[in-house]
Amino acid sequence: MSAQSRAALRLGDLSVGLVQPLADALRELGHDPEPLLQRYGLDASRLAQVGARLSIPRYMHLGHAAIELCGDSGLGLRMGRHSRLAHAGLAGITASQAPTVRAAAQALLRFEPLYASNYRGRCSFEEDAHGAWLNFYSISPYNAYNRFVVDSLLSGWLTQLSSVAGRPLLAERLHIEFPAPAEAERYQELCEHPVQFGSEANRVRLGRAALDLRNPLHCPGTWQHLLQLCEAELEQLTHVRSLRERITHLLGPQLSGGREPSLEDVAQRMNLPSWTLRRQLAEEGTGFRELLNGMRRDLAETYIRDTALSFGEVAYVLGFTSAEAFQRAFKRWTGVTPGSYRRQQRRLNQSSVASSTPSDLSASKAWASNNSS
Repeated sequence: MSAQSRAALRLGDLSVGLVQPLADALRELGHDPEPLLQRYGLDASRLAQVGARLSIPRYMHLGHAAIELCGDSGLGLRMGRHSRLAHAGLAGITASQAPTVRAAAQALLRFEPLYASNYRGRCSFEEDAHGAWLNFYSISPYNAYNRFVVDSLLSGWLTQLSSVAGRPLLAERLHIEFPAPAEAERYQELCEHPVQFGSEANRVRLGRAALDLRNPLHCPGTWQHLLQLCEAELEQLTHVRSLRERITHLLGPQLSGGREPSLEDVAQRMNLPSWTLRRQLAEEGTGFRELLNGMRRDLAETYIRDTALSFGEVAYVLGFTSAEAFQRAFKRWTGVTPGSYRRQQRRLNQSSVASSTPSDLSASKAWASNNSS
């Protein structure tokens, strides 16, 4: 695996099954999705490959290209309506056999690592006496390349859980982290009360009555068997992680907003004394600072190469106190400034599409233009 591939995967990846709602949404709008999917290497054999994953940056490129193709900036909401539990693989099939909407939501979020991972965080289910929040983590700063991810996920949860209930479900509350977009009224179709934009989190609220709804297709034995299979796969997924991998997995959600995570923070999350973690890292021939800087460098290169974020936004996402501090660190790591690195990568990208079809070349030029800083 190349260094570029490793960096992209460090941002996260997801099952190629989650591409299907995008394809179905494009078909609904009268567009053939096949040429676009082919351009991103998602032919029939790839989509049928067991365990196949798509990197988060590539998924964002694909979604943005689909929005440009159909002209619908609210495509993510349309994707959500086409979302099916089977698209989430074994975890989704397990949720489809849950006894209640509550159990389905819990299974879908607990087993999220089986179908999607993102260094920024994990989804969570938070219940109280009156209902529950289904929480999606922040992927700010928001732009045309990532808003559709929030739209498709939150609306997709409602569609998926409606299939368990055997009836349409509306959110009691719907909170969106980014400001209200031009198509804000379309979000209201998902919620009983006014949608709250500019919120502190991306999340869906379901009341207790909705959570208690029974699944008419529930089969107890099948449900228990599927739960065992998911638990085994989740255990295998986490068991094979090295100490380095476990630490970088914990570091991601703590990087943001000018705050740099410390060894003590990570040790606490691992339920270890800080001196024990420091010793274990030394035994593996590394140190906390080395891991943190290595992760930041990989992520910085990926963000600069594969997203439209400004350098100030990259600095924020990676926990630097300022854009200047980030740019100094990047030059120390790579020997070039972030601006020089982005221009180099843009030239490489343009060279790689020199022999592409006119439509591919047009898309590449649009991508380069959107990445200017």
